[in-house]
Amino acid sequence: MHAWSVIEPGPVGSGPLRLVEKPVPVPDDDELLVRVRACGVCRTDLHVTEGDLPVHRPGVTPGHEVVGVVAGFGGAVRGFDVGERVGVAWLRRTDGTCAYCARSAENLCPASRYTGWDADGGYAPYTTVPAAFAYRLPGDLDDVTLAPLLCAGIIGHRALRRAALPAGGRLGLYGFGGSAHLCAQVAMAEGAVVHVLTRGAAARKLALELGAASARDAAEMPPEPLDSAILFAPVGDLVPVALRALDRGGTLAIAGIHLSDVPALRYETDLFYEKQLRSVTSNTREDGREFLALAAEHAVHATTHPYPLSRADEALRDLKAGRFDGAAVLVNDLS
Repeated sequence: MHAWSVIEPGPVGSGPLRLVEKPVPVPDDDELLVRVRACGVCRTDLHVTEGDLPVHRPGVTPGHEVVGVVAGFGGAVRGFDVGERVGVAWLRRTDGTCAYCARSAENLCPASRYTGWDADGGYAPYTTVPAAFAYRLPGDLDDVTLAPLLCAGIIGHRALRRAALPAGGRLGLYGFGGSAHLCAQVAMAEGAVVHVLTRGAAARKLALELGAASARDAAEMPPEPLDSAILFAPVGDLVPVALRALDRGGTLAIAGIHLSDVPALRYETDLFYEKQLRSVTSNTREDGREFLALAAEHAVHATTHPYPLSRADEALRDLKAGRFDGAAVLVNDLS
């Protein structure tokens, strides 16, 4: 099959992602073989491609927001049928036995493995996934609409919970890409007042169209103090900015897997009055199931920009340049 491969990580404009030939993967005993229909383009794919994240698998095929159909499975798999539609997400495998897994914190498992980083992902016609980590998908949404929900949506949902937003609270979202625009819809459906702070004019326009109370540049202060904030942009310089926007007792959650260096914080202005700063690490499968149920309940929808899978490199370049709002989705046109 033809598949995209990170030959040598580097700036996305220099061509680190190349279309190569790879064998169709063979699923292990506990895995599904999935024929890819659509794969969302996540900022983490950009971090893998450019080397912001260390290489775990040389020549890896990125992609972890996969919607596809079961094309086969290993001998130990039960409960799935060939032709059934499934979702493949970022968290691929855990040991299931460590102290973190035992306390329902599998996202912290030291042996955790990830699709499109530790194993080849969805920028290809076929991928594999352990059956226990595949998601069953609602039948009333199309492949392109569903794809961004499988990482952008799930991690945004976990970030929202980590932000400890009180009922009816004031939430600030720094950055407004694929994850934030899904998180905002859940937060507003649950009664939050959402203020968006982002550099892109198109993203600010989308935020207002979705019902945000305000949309300003990321360097500006929101129109009122925030109970909670989530930093989606991988920009460490925004950490003190967001902390200063919090009301007393507020919480800032950092949603990304990669963040540029955070400048020195001033205790009195940035952290005093019991403000909290939290990170977000991956997600649990329960986070995913909970979010997909909420997305169906509240009709959460992704603003999508389809690209042929054969133009995945272009989609990543456009993501880095901020040329679209919402989320890009690759539609399989390869064999």
